[in-house]
Amino acid sequence: MRNSLFDLGLPVLAIAMALAVFGVFVSFAGVSPVEVWVLLFKGAFGDWYSWQNTLQRAAPLMLTALCVAVPARAGLVVIGGEGALVLGGLACAALAHALPLPPGVLGTTLVCLAGALAGALWIGLAGCLRQFRGINETISSLLLAYIAIGLFKHLVEGPLRDPASLNKPSTHSLPQELLIGGIAGSDVHWGLVLGVVACIALAVWMRWTASGFSVRVVGGNPRAAQLVGLPASRLVLLACALGGACAGLAGAVEVAAVHTNANVSLIAFYGYAGILVSFMARHHPLAIIPVAILFGGFGAAGSLLQRRLGLPDASVLVLQGIAFVLILASEALRDVDWRARLKRLNRAPDPSPAPNAAGVKLS
Repeated sequence: MRNSLFDLGLPVLAIAMALAVFGVFVSFAGVSPVEVWVLLFKGAFGDWYSWQNTLQRAAPLMLTALCVAVPARAGLVVIGGEGALVLGGLACAALAHALPLPPGVLGTTLVCLAGALAGALWIGLAGCLRQFRGINETISSLLLAYIAIGLFKHLVEGPLRDPASLNKPSTHSLPQELLIGGIAGSDVHWGLVLGVVACIALAVWMRWTASGFSVRVVGGNPRAAQLVGLPASRLVLLACALGGACAGLAGAVEVAAVHTNANVSLIAFYGYAGILVSFMARHHPLAIIPVAILFGGFGAAGSLLQRRLGLPDASVLVLQGIAFVLILASEALRDVDWRARLKRLNRAPDPSPAPNAAGVKLS
């Protein structure tokens, strides 16, 4: 119980400190930190409109965070979710244009699966480079993300471009019957449900299935995994593919629910924000849900800070960066044995000079 409270308290303390540091940062611009904190809350959770904006942003954050969390359970640090996201969105738009798909739920499912497959293959490539060529997955996944963004821009502005898109190059728009609508007529699309279901499903898979347990064994103790004969390479590739599929699905949902086509607006850095969400949730799929909603709220409040206080809309990225640094610092503090340190301090020798044989202290 005490460990659980400690695990929960450190991220909360990191966020509180990030808000405090962000308040000091904006004070240099002549803005009241208290006013900034109040507007952050109002812009994220102040009314139903704010909640809709927050939940709409939380949906892709959940899925891109899973792109980090699932490989992390296998002992990998994959940070290339942005590349899988844009390629997933591109695959979604390309399939809808290339093939006559059935209208309704079946067609929407197919374009979403196309996005998930593209993401799985892309992050799976980083896993292959790690397992079979010994290339660090953190570096390879990040570089692959830049390659993916380059391919995305080339195809959107070239072979897949809709001739009718003049000032803002984009692919052909998805047919109306393939779009993902809102929940109960709201602006919150069904992608949020997909994100929540994916988090729950992967949590159950990791906790209650043999393959999920095997992935955790490979990530926690690779030597033990080898001794019991677990197929480490296959499990690592499975974790990378599942994480990449989630990020690719996020791109497909953004196309089918928000943008209706693939364009540069899809590069909204949800993949990089997902890294922060996953680390704050300690790579636990269920914890990703509330953390994604929190950071979705921060993103939603950016426009309110700009309108009311004149701060740049991107100022919330500074808050996210500060939070990321402090969360990494809190992870370092988590491994400190505070009891042992306190005992060591209590047992510190007396700095006063020891008495001589006559019982007189030497100066």
